[in-house]
Amino acid sequence: MPLNLPNKLPAIELLKKENIFVIDHSRATQQDIRPLRIAVLNLMPLKITTETDLIRLLSNSPLQIEVTFMKLKSHTSKNTPVEHMMAFYTDFEEMRSQKYDGMIVTGAPVEQMDFEEVTYWDELTSIFDWARTHVTSTLYICWAAQAGLYHFYGIPKYPLEKKMFGIFEHVKLEPLHPIFRGFDDVFYVPHSRHTEVHKDDILRSPDLTLLSESPDAGVYMVVARGGREFFITGHSEYSPLTLDTEYKRDLGKGLPIEMPRNYYLHNRPEEGVVVRWRAHANLLFTNWLNYFVYQETPYNIEDIK
Repeated sequence: MPLNLPNKLPAIELLKKENIFVIDHSRATQQDIRPLRIAVLNLMPLKITTETDLIRLLSNSPLQIEVTFMKLKSHTSKNTPVEHMMAFYTDFEEMRSQKYDGMIVTGAPVEQMDFEEVTYWDELTSIFDWARTHVTSTLYICWAAQAGLYHFYGIPKYPLEKKMFGIFEHVKLEPLHPIFRGFDDVFYVPHSRHTEVHKDDILRSPDLTLLSESPDAGVYMVVARGGREFFITGHSEYSPLTLDTEYKRDLGKGLPIEMPRNYYLHNRPEEGVVVRWRAHANLLFTNWLNYFVYQETPYNIEDIK
């Protein structure tokens, strides 16, 4: 089934060029199927890029999905036109009384700040708390994963000596877990971050299960509450050129940035990117939607507890 998206969302035309099937809201409402309702709290500065990345992966499911983009009242995006935010995003306060089958919370460029120093921390944590009673399963990505682990379970984050930047090998610690169905024994994930959570802290918490880690990038995936919360430290949703754009941006600014590891063919930017993570990114989102959203959500969405 296709994705049910807001009319004229820029991602629709971008993804059609990639031969990805999406439809706008006006066509989807003609189908007599209750779509899965997915809320996306997009905290990334380049909203349209992140919207497109997430929709690309959500579209690979046979399930019909209705996406609603949420925005914070306590934060104004500086890198996305106001007109775009007004047309395609909804304030959390307007969504508070509704329930959703699934939710995705993205990363944010605030990881080197203490959590409580983030200007929208109070509103964000109120959304985290709301999700526990209004959403079947929530996927926390990168900084949002660190924020969720800290807010709910007291797991601290630690600064890295240098940016974790590149494509890294990962292994499954719970290979029979449904989130890994179809995964290879070793799979690749992009990382781009300055902080990390430690394995020992995760293992000490009786409420958390470490599902996957990387020999180089550390903790990758943690699950809680029987799959109602997933915390993912990497960026499986990244498009092929995202790290290339970040690398060249930082070089242009004269920032201390190393070449992304395991990313360019023969480690030569001029030879292009080797995409190693696309298949597992699609499996990750499809498995989450099928086994932890669709299979677990009640037919009447108001019955979510």
